Amino acid sequence: MTKLELYVRQVNSSNHRDIMRYIRTIRRYHIIIDCSPENTVALLKSALQLEMINSQYHYLLTTLDIETFDLEDFKYNGVNLTAFRIIDNEDAFVRHQLLDMLGHGVLNNSRSLVIKAQDAMMFDAVNLLARGLQGLAGNGTIDTYPLSCDRVQSWKDGSSLFNYINAIKGRGLTGHMMLTDGKRTQFKLDVLALYEKGLLKVGEYNSTTGISLNFSEIADGTVRDKNITLRITTIDEVPYMMYNNETETWEGFCYDMLNHIAGELSFNYEVHKVYDGIYGAPKNEDKNDWTGMVGELMRGEADLAVAPLTINYKREEVIDFTKPYMTLGISILFRVPKGEQPGLFSFMNPLSVDIWLYVLTAYVVVSFSLFILARFSPYEWYNSHPCDVDSDVVENQFTLSNSFWFTIGTLMQQGSDINPRAVSTRIVGGVWWFFTLIIISSYTANLAAFLTVERMVSPIETAEDLADQTEISYGTLSGGSTMLFFRDSKIKTYKRMWTYMLRSRPTVFVDNQDVFDRYNCVRVMVLPF
Repeated sequence: MTKLELYVRQVNSSNHRDIMRYIRTIRRYHIIIDCSPENTVALLKSALQLEMINSQYHYLLTTLDIETFDLEDFKYNGVNLTAFRIIDNEDAFVRHQLLDMLGHGVLNNSRSLVIKAQDAMMFDAVNLLARGLQGLAGNGTIDTYPLSCDRVQSWKDGSSLFNYINAIKGRGLTGHMMLTDGKRTQFKLDVLALYEKGLLKVGEYNSTTGISLNFSEIADGTVRDKNITLRITTIDEVPYMMYNNETETWEGFCYDMLNHIAGELSFNYEVHKVYDGIYGAPKNEDKNDWTGMVGELMRGEADLAVAPLTINYKREEVIDFTKPYMTLGISILFRVPKGEQPGLFSFMNPLSVDIWLYVLTAYVVVSFSLFILARFSPYEWYNSHPCDVDSDVVENQFTLSNSFWFTIGTLMQQGSDINPRAVSTRIVGGVWWFFTLIIISSYTANLAAFLTVERMVSPIETAEDLADQTEISYGTLSGGSTMLFFRDSKIKTYKRMWTYMLRSRPTVFVDNQDVFDRYNCVRVMVLPF
């Protein structure tokens, strides 16, 4: 729930101007005036003299005598003035009663049928009392006798009169009259707004059903001046507000929405780009001095800001927002690592350098083992001339070169014309075959992925990962809500990130979208800004 900051000041007959000057100094634009009619008029006149009667200010008057005021000097400045009335002068019964009073000289104002709320309430109260006494007298004699001022003594017919008054239901100058236990119920107040045509009813408050507003006349353009031109401040942000240099017009989602609203409410507008190119942030933590679009609204340089402007607590303290049309959070965006083109030795990527060295070492060791074991084993020596049985010349097929050939042939899954005969050499050969089966299977499974699929490396997964490293630079949009978030955060991780951003040189705070294309840095951002 949003917290409201309220300033309460007591008005007397001599401090009207001082109070309004103070309100202008602290830049508060929503003002509730709960005073007597005389002090209310004095405050409005002081506001007019201080140039506080314009579309930037919103006044809510609690007095019920707004129609007795002379508002000729106020209705042409576009001020947002709202008040209530309890006397509906447009009602036929009320007009008949007022005309009757005017004919008998009861009303002092012969110019219009206007009566003060206090006088109307007194008229209705006396009317209720008279009808109650009439009902009481119709059912018997009203006993009267003097009362003593020295002791408390109740009137025996008092409770009966009270019941008769509670039972009365009817019409009065202040509307429907109905009492419950002596308290008025089921009454209504008309909600009035000030326009160039004067005070007009825009809704009503009912004690039973609550408040209901109807701006159909305003939406149809029959009330509001069609010549009003609002100053709109914005910022170039795709796809919300985009300036077309060829047609010299604005485009985008927010611009289309602005056109639709302008058509519904019948007003003109002029759009200009915010002068400093910033969304809005306090200067040196001064909540009354802001940059960007928020600052232009506060200084009265613009009437509306139409842009993807993030709603946050600090901004809500100084300006009003519409209902949000999009809800997003803070995200970390970083450039995807570029995939490298396969090189001459890319086929070696599936296995690390260490494994390749182990394979080479195993290849040499197994080759030498076969050579040595074949030399010592008698089963590897055979007669090269089987026709000469008595020949003393024997040969060994596992020479040093043949040992290496046998090992590399099995490693490449091509086989060899040399096969071991002895048990020892067959054991070494079998172990080598099993080893090559595992290595070749693993290599084949990974080779296709390394040659066809770009390896995705995500060095940053969380805000903690970003804060714990210094190789990748990161920053925010200058004057954006994300910058305010990191600056005002009390969380340790975000405070460390803010400290890093402040100390980074060159600065990581950028002014617009185009700058990001020239930075090799991570961008911490939120949309809208």
